[in-house]
Amino acid sequence: MSEMFVFSCIMVLSSLISSFSQMILKKSSQKTYSSHIREYLNPLVITAYALFFGCTFLSMYALKVVPLSFSPVLEASGYIFVAVLSYIFFKEKLTRRQLAGMLLIAAGIAVSVFFNGG
Repeated sequence: MSEMFVFSCIMVLSSLISSFSQMILKKSSQKTYSSHIREYLNPLVITAYALFFGCTFLSMYALKVVPLSFSPVLEASGYIFVAVLSYIFFKEKLTRRQLAGMLLIAAGIAVSVFFNGG
């Protein structure tokens, strides 16, 4: 396995973890809190932002090898992760248009990986 492939996987993993933290924030937003402070300072929100913080470090670590110009291509996988996780955890419907968009994103990532030697 090439170093570029391993670090690209780390960047995609960061995007997946970030997508999970978005699910946690959505779960938190569906609850009612007794005050604005509890709305923002509760275990779900703190966990989600801690995960976001960790993702920042994972991405920075991956950028040691992954070219900066390639980073947005890999991070686009987050759109796919969020849609799939929303479908799984919140039973949100996926329309044909969304599925087509996810296929285009996946194809774009695949083409980019192929041509960048990832």
